[in-house]
Amino acid sequence: MHLNLKPRNRLPKRTKKTRPARLGATISFLLFMIGLPLISVAGMELLERGSFTNTIQWIMSNQAFYFLNVGLSFCLLALVFSFVGSLAISGSITTLLLGLMALISYMKVKMIGEPFFPWDILLNKESMDIASLVTGKAALLRIGAVALAVIVVLLLRWVLPRVTLPVISRIGLGLFSLYALYAFGVKTPLAGKILDHAGVNEIVWNQQENYANNGLALAFTLNVKNSIVPKPETYSDQSIAAVAASLEQPTGSVQKASKASISADSLNGKKPNVIFVMSEAFWDPTLLPNVKFSEDPLPTIHRLQKESTSGYLLSPQFGGGTSNVEFEVLTGNSMSLLPGGSIPYQQYVSKPVPSLASYFAEQGYKSMGIHSYEGWFWNRNTVYKDLGFQSFKSSEHFENPETKGYFISDAEVARSIIDEVDKTPDPMFIYTVTMQNHGPYDDPRYGENQFKAEGNLTPAAKSILETYTQGAHDADQSLQMLIDHYKDSSEPTMIVFYGDHLPMLGLDYQVYKEAGFIQSSNPSEWSLEEVKKMHSIPLVMWSNFDQPKQDIPLLSDSFLGAHVLDMLQMTKPANFALNAQLAAQVPGLLSNLVVDADQSLHTKVPDSTKSLLEDYRNVQYDLLFGKQYLASYIDHEYLSKSVQASYNAEFNDPDSALRAEGGSSTPSEAKPVSAQ
Repeated sequence: MHLNLKPRNRLPKRTKKTRPARLGATISFLLFMIGLPLISVAGMELLERGSFTNTIQWIMSNQAFYFLNVGLSFCLLALVFSFVGSLAISGSITTLLLGLMALISYMKVKMIGEPFFPWDILLNKESMDIASLVTGKAALLRIGAVALAVIVVLLLRWVLPRVTLPVISRIGLGLFSLYALYAFGVKTPLAGKILDHAGVNEIVWNQQENYANNGLALAFTLNVKNSIVPKPETYSDQSIAAVAASLEQPTGSVQKASKASISADSLNGKKPNVIFVMSEAFWDPTLLPNVKFSEDPLPTIHRLQKESTSGYLLSPQFGGGTSNVEFEVLTGNSMSLLPGGSIPYQQYVSKPVPSLASYFAEQGYKSMGIHSYEGWFWNRNTVYKDLGFQSFKSSEHFENPETKGYFISDAEVARSIIDEVDKTPDPMFIYTVTMQNHGPYDDPRYGENQFKAEGNLTPAAKSILETYTQGAHDADQSLQMLIDHYKDSSEPTMIVFYGDHLPMLGLDYQVYKEAGFIQSSNPSEWSLEEVKKMHSIPLVMWSNFDQPKQDIPLLSDSFLGAHVLDMLQMTKPANFALNAQLAAQVPGLLSNLVVDADQSLHTKVPDSTKSLLEDYRNVQYDLLFGKQYLASYIDHEYLSKSVQASYNAEFNDPDSALRAEGGSSTPSEAKPVSAQ
């Protein structure tokens, strides 16, 4: 009887001890699951912003955004815990993932002025070499801080009480967390209501500001949906066949002419060299209404605007995203039909895509890309091959180049163009991207600036504007250098010169606001006219053979290729022929601005143009993601052309002159790209 009573006497004592222990473990579990995300988000923002004061200011000014970031971090922690089952190990893994996200974003901003996007995870190895190029005390301190945080959280394993959840509870927690992350990633209706209630505004055209306003975790998650391009509802073999049939009609723009269809009357039977020069951040600062300069910084541009074909291009970008402008011009496709914030060079161009480069190569041209920076930048080494270029001359292949400021000078790029054309017997199509005047401009990197700005500007804004203007003048003079060389040349040559986007002149559009170009530093408050101004880039064309002068009020970058082919009297392939039809109705096409043939501004495409726009959308999807139906009906050779078998052979050959002489790649004094 005594033995039977023992367990009964001990049972209540064991229960009294267990209940406080379980309560303590539950409290520790909740404090850890809530406290770690609170600290992690603050730490991530501190890593990227680099200032404790700025981080606290962001948290206090954007409490709703802060707690949304905390919620997403909690979901990630809960999801990891549902698999691992240990608080400390789950916390250390989550801390490592969030810390790496912040580190990569910091490094990307330092190098190319863009934060960390979901699609960066899919980048090839060479494009992630930016990490090896970011050195210095600031980067090492951040790496050390992340490593220390991971170790500290892991050591909590010997401090925290052991918490064991039933399997069914862990599965439920994991499923809830996974759904929450999915809901915000694709922005389901419920998630959309939560974001709207919190006042979240996605600034997809300026991702650096998007991340700065909304926080790293939230902005990164919201960009997940930008990795997915849904198939248009009307896309089918039949719809593409109808487009092909319409293009082949007499009223269509596709001509069944011979490949050598350039008018030769004024060209002595020669095909002209066609040189595109996309000048980094080139714009006309004299358009600022409340600013005057000591002298004209752009004499060549202003002369050509009076004497030659000129106008304005509508860029899909502001302050950065150069590759998206290249994508529009070269392929004729429009960023307005792709998810906001997407970067086709990194996300979508992974197979041969028909472009101006492949078209000119088909016409007997040598098609070459020239860029005065590293070839991995924006994944160009791979993308240019897929776009049909025969060769790509990046900074690695410039021999002892002249630098100005931080980068290879625009004058050096002009000399490189002249050299390549002079030594090539075939006519050339060259697509050039310069680098000299890449931002930021808060450091007077050109020394004493020749052009003094006068106006109601703060000293900081005045310095930024004068530094930028000096670089813009150098770009103008590099264009004049090309004109001087080719005006007396026996080789017919056409030059198409424009910028990729307006420059970022200070944070919060400082110079534009102070100079009266815009009324608000908040893009959501801009009028349609202001949106148009902030995306309009000067365009000038020059040739050493007779061409009628044209005035181009406004033309989207995606329609430029078709326009140039028309000027050269060349047969337009199917996709560019469709571009020309659409450009006749809506010459300006952005995601948030449409300019019709009368230059009237709209937020959406007019009803009369919707059907043609749908054809354009279907063809773009067909070429980038679809089943290439169009190639089975029209222009098969061009639309289904594979990459050049000898791509970049002249530069990759180890026995080439450059390699033999041990030519330099990037000059030692050149600096990496900083935040735009």
